Amino acid sequence: MAVNLPPQYHDAEARYKKARTPEEKLTALREMWVILPKHKASEKVQVILKTKISELNDEIEQVKSGPKKAGPGSVRIPKQGAGQICFLGPPNAGKSQLLATLTKATPTVAPYPFTTRDPQPGMMDFEDTRVQLVDLPPITADAYEPFITDLTRSADAALLFLDLANDDGPAETLAVVDRLKKARRELVPARPTSDEDPTTYFLPTLLVATKCDDEAADLRLELARESLDDRLPWHVVSAERGDGLPELRAKLFALLNVMRIYTKQPGKPADMGSPFTCPVGSAVAEFAGCVHNDLEETVKSGRVWGSGAFDGQTVGRDHVLQEKDVVELHT
Repeated sequence: MAVNLPPQYHDAEARYKKARTPEEKLTALREMWVILPKHKASEKVQVILKTKISELNDEIEQVKSGPKKAGPGSVRIPKQGAGQICFLGPPNAGKSQLLATLTKATPTVAPYPFTTRDPQPGMMDFEDTRVQLVDLPPITADAYEPFITDLTRSADAALLFLDLANDDGPAETLAVVDRLKKARRELVPARPTSDEDPTTYFLPTLLVATKCDDEAADLRLELARESLDDRLPWHVVSAERGDGLPELRAKLFALLNVMRIYTKQPGKPADMGSPFTCPVGSAVAEFAGCVHNDLEETVKSGRVWGSGAFDGQTVGRDHVLQEKDVVELHT
């Protein structure tokens, strides 16, 4: 399915390429966004445009607010595994301890605030795949590392922390949400499908209430639910005691909204040890693109074993796959 870009889009694109200032580029990109047809075939173009608009907007805002402070502002955490989930929360909310418990990472865990200064990645095992978790520095109304804006743009989802051992936990978590809004980062239950403002990045988020082993945790949890309502899905854990951790692993994988697909070569057994992951709702052609970029255009059909088809059934490029399907691609 072709994108079929209208002439007005190409005119705006030409103005973008000739633009000399970030403001001129942003104006042209916004015009391209408005003109761009919004359908399945244009999804990749939509992602590219939104990223460019968000980056330029951040660049312009940074210039207005003053020079960028020294530090890991240009740091990027390359994505690995099924997806990348960033940890967002106030000081001493248990982010580093949970990272250490879920992964083999060894962050500094200490009972004083602002222990985490730099991004700390770790890989979480979930069944036959892995999810990348990235612990970011704590956020308060007055403390916000500028590179958090960049790193949250590349993340697929977020884990927002609430400290059940702290009477001020709800207020501190709300301060995190408000500070992220100033950076045009909206924490939402799921990524919107409508044509939202491309200058705002919507991050699918799970709220995790930590330290449920505290003696007053049940009372604080009840009060916290009144303060934070049900704007985000909740999960309660104790990293120290282990409460809720197996369920959390499953919820983190589900938060990525991806499915595992296994490959099979003709005449050979399926490779059930290393699944590919692709967005839920992907068709055979889109899955082929996850295997190799060139395959998305050249694949003609596939044989599928799984819940969405009869075992070994031949299907077309547009057949929608299901979680844990086995696919044999044919070009």
